[in-house]
Amino acid sequence: MEVRCNSLNEIRENIDRIDDEIVTLLAKRGNFVTQAALFKKTKDEVKAPNRVEQVIAKVTVLAQEQGVNPASSRKRLSRHEISVH
Repeated sequence: MEVRCNSLNEIRENIDRIDDEIVTLLAKRGNFVTQAALFKKTKDEVKAPNRVEQVIAKVTVLAQEQGVNPASSRKRLSRHEISVH
């Protein structure tokens, strides 16, 4: 979905709106990660390194499909956000 803007201000408004959506989605995701930790009995289960790698691989593929730099996507969804909560 390509949006054509007519001014720099309009571009910035769209970027700001998207940033708001990203932060909201990350907060929602963090809530689910926190809930998932409640079902785990040990610190190793909470860390879940295999699941972390699985999520990173999935995000990498999704980024590539969307034409986004995978490294950039992985930074936004860090290992910490995936597993610590």
